[in-house]
Amino acid sequence: MSMCPNVLILLTAVGVLLCYHGFFTPGLEIFASQSPMTIQAFGVPSYAIDYAPLIWLDVNEKYFPSDMYAQVANTNPMVNFTVVDATQSPLNLDNLNVLNLFGNDGKDVFLTSILDVDTNPEWLNGVVPDASGKTNDATSCAIIVNDHGSGMVDVFYMYFYAYNQGNTVLFHELGDHVGDWEHNMIRFRDGVPQQVWYSQHGNGEAFTYKAVEKEGKRPIGYSARGSHATYATAGTHDHTIPDLNLPRGLIQDYTSKGKIWDPAKSAYWYTFEAETSSFHNVDSKSPLGAMYFKGQWGDEQYAGSDPRQDDFLGFYKYVSGPTGPQDKQLNRTKVCPDNGILCIIRDSLGP
Repeated sequence: MSMCPNVLILLTAVGVLLCYHGFFTPGLEIFASQSPMTIQAFGVPSYAIDYAPLIWLDVNEKYFPSDMYAQVANTNPMVNFTVVDATQSPLNLDNLNVLNLFGNDGKDVFLTSILDVDTNPEWLNGVVPDASGKTNDATSCAIIVNDHGSGMVDVFYMYFYAYNQGNTVLFHELGDHVGDWEHNMIRFRDGVPQQVWYSQHGNGEAFTYKAVEKEGKRPIGYSARGSHATYATAGTHDHTIPDLNLPRGLIQDYTSKGKIWDPAKSAYWYTFEAETSSFHNVDSKSPLGAMYFKGQWGDEQYAGSDPRQDDFLGFYKYVSGPTGPQDKQLNRTKVCPDNGILCIIRDSLGP
């Protein structure tokens, strides 16, 4: 049966729209057929985009991926709990590294919440990803490419959250802090993914690319409820012993398939030159100052006399915020950080 050209064009357009909005592609299938970026990131190898991880947020997550600039806008830079005069007003992600002029080359500078965190300021909640996995109006990821030469390239996918809710141990919530940086790193050889690192509480786990769960080419990660430690599997994870992920224990994280997040859809893009420890933005929208800032992206640990603080056997409810991407060993020898802990590269999704 023949069809009028205008009608055919209309039906085709409707079909494309339906597919785009996921009506014909339940679950994760929508992500397999479309690039994580709508604009090509010049200077970034295509495989860094093609293999960008997808992250499942826990079904009971309360603190979602967050906008990096919102962290600056809702905080004051402090050294020893005293606001520093940054001389540039207002601070933003482009000039944030001016804070390195203060407090031990910036290392003692803390981006401190203007509002009392015990009042649960809304900006700490972050942004819930939409149906496509994008955090709208929030750039919550920094993607950094380090080309080691001889075909070896590391791509870091840095995930930012405005707040970290710690674990509950014997009825005490411990390890809360403003600001949270977690990451995956994929090591490529001649454009082919070899190994994947999942950061967890100062250390983490490494797997062969073949071993990890994937959607198409893209590795899957699971962000732990509250703490945002990044795991390769869903379920309960005890992290009492570094680099050992047991299903039960004293200090547990929980992961599940709640909301899917596609970090590469709202990301800044950089390359990193190891010899000079320098960053280069691959477009004018990716601010450099934030990458060079050496301080902490949250409050300094509250004193024991602070009524908000809880001291349980030398462990505290509120601890200091984290350092940023520049302090995450971007020029590693192995896929694991060089921290003295044995680097185990697992070829199956075991503990």
